[in-house]
Amino acid sequence: MASSKDEGGIMETVKTVVYALLIAGIFRTLFFQPFWIPSGSMKDTLLVGDFLFVNKMAYGYSRHSCPFSACPFSGRIFGSEPERGDIVVFRHPVNGSDFIKRVVGLPGDTVQFRDGQMILNGTPVEVTPDGVFEETFERQGPIGSFPRCNNAPVGEGGTCTKEKFIETLPDGRSYSILNIDRGFADTTREFTIEPGHFFFVGDNRDNSQDSRFAQASGGVGQVPFENLIGRADRVMFSSAGRRMVYFWTWRGDRFFKALE
Repeated sequence: MASSKDEGGIMETVKTVVYALLIAGIFRTLFFQPFWIPSGSMKDTLLVGDFLFVNKMAYGYSRHSCPFSACPFSGRIFGSEPERGDIVVFRHPVNGSDFIKRVVGLPGDTVQFRDGQMILNGTPVEVTPDGVFEETFERQGPIGSFPRCNNAPVGEGGTCTKEKFIETLPDGRSYSILNIDRGFADTTREFTIEPGHFFFVGDNRDNSQDSRFAQASGGVGQVPFENLIGRADRVMFSSAGRRMVYFWTWRGDRFFKALE
């Protein structure tokens, strides 16, 4: 029969665990949100199986992301607006699912694509060839989809390639983008970004449903500020396998990797 002292010790342990879980839950809800990369739309900046924490403080909170049932504010507080080049997790304006893309258009900007080159506010954005991106043609991540290749057809286990470029924004911020082929969204109409909205694209330009596509056709269209969840700054962990526990598929060179 357990003594009252033993029972008291057990209760203290249970309370400690409960408090720790509550604190972790609050910390996650208020400050950071874990996010796994499920698809290849942001290659080669982000790979399928990358794991990161989204900084929810970067742009403040909206009623959309408030952790409480009743929020006393209608807009965002204690946060700044995204900058061009930021990698952002946001909620799809129609179906509410979480997406991760790069901001290229701010409110009032005009964005257009011509033969794959971005035209920002009437000026072509600088693009410099940077060789090729190579990966193994195999099933990737829990979904198990194969990558797209510009040297297709490629047999399973073969080398899948994509053209690689460095895109440099007017403020000097640069990052890698990929090209697979001439896609439907390589040439678009000119978009004028509405007040309070943002224009997003994936770095893997021919494999991304983003703001170039209308919401009615499965794209995200222009995303309102209130739908932004937070900014992605660093990959914390990465695994190329179907399960995280497959340690032989871990990508150690991507652990704690800063994002450009």
